Amino acid sequence: MKDESCPSTEALVASLQETEPAASGSRLARLKRRGLRVVVWLRRHPWLVATFGFVSGVSSFFLVERHEGVARAMAVAMLAGWLLLVLERVLDRAVKRRFGFGLPPALVRYLTQFTHQESLFFALPFFFASTSWNSGQAVFTSALGLMALVAILDPVYFGRLATRRWLFLGYHTLALFALLLVVFPLVLQVPALASYQLALGVAVALSFPTLAGAISVPRWWRGLLVLALLVALGAAGWLARLWVPPATLRLTQVALTSVVDEAQRAPAESLRTIEASRLLADGLYAYTAIHAPLGLSEKVVHVWRHEGRVVDRIELEVNGGRAEGYRAWTRKRNFPEEPRGRWQVQVLSADDRMIGTLRFRVE
Repeated sequence: MKDESCPSTEALVASLQETEPAASGSRLARLKRRGLRVVVWLRRHPWLVATFGFVSGVSSFFLVERHEGVARAMAVAMLAGWLLLVLERVLDRAVKRRFGFGLPPALVRYLTQFTHQESLFFALPFFFASTSWNSGQAVFTSALGLMALVAILDPVYFGRLATRRWLFLGYHTLALFALLLVVFPLVLQVPALASYQLALGVAVALSFPTLAGAISVPRWWRGLLVLALLVALGAAGWLARLWVPPATLRLTQVALTSVVDEAQRAPAESLRTIEASRLLADGLYAYTAIHAPLGLSEKVVHVWRHEGRVVDRIELEVNGGRAEGYRAWTRKRNFPEEPRGRWQVQVLSADDRMIGTLRFRVE
């Protein structure tokens, strides 16, 4: 049996035919008809939408690299698409009252799919570039990649995903969450910590209608249960942040060195091993160039670990806007008397999310 939730070409054509009588008597009806014609044509060439979403996402990533305002405009357009989805019912009722007809359901479902595609393909390049693939962040980014694939496969998207309310709403919320993690620092220059808090708050707020509508316990219990579930959802999202890459922060150059040329702001060498006597005498610099969007000021932390144990945390501040990354370093001189073994310098955001790792061995 054919899934009724899928906005098939036949359903859109039927919606198109419904506008025929009114098309000659209303300018708005003619505009509606033309819009439906475009949608029908796109439904017959679905690969165009997927290709456009992928190309626009990758293009926006490289535009940010060159500090172009076009990428920010694209991000704002993504948010506008989500705002229209949120206000869809309000707009539909307003159009019905004013003009006597509403938005075709098939068209609304198609636009929802298009918004998911655009949002995911827009956000994915940022997450792929910032993911530490040897950590739990690989799970989150891989999940976004799978979601993007689902969004362009109509039989899976409409036949399996859209027919399962809870699964679809989770997909919907996670897509918006990922987009906001890119848009807040990119457009509003909000640091990673605040961006994550804001995006998580929006995701939890959007889940309220779903939880309230799904719980059917007695009234005096209902509010407490919904509140408890919202708090639990927010806490789980906060604890899971270590698996979420800081989408707009990434390392472009790293080095461990005993000398930094401060005039050139560059390391004199890059070490993977160092003798204990030299380390104790000269200390060691952890040099990192971190790419961030123009206008963003971000606190990061260099966490020095010896055989997995934290021995030091040093904060520094980076400023976005340089294509090659903001060059900054920390120097550690106070090492244990017996420093031999494996060392790491983890580069973390202010909320302890991994940006990258430098490794060396003391012999």
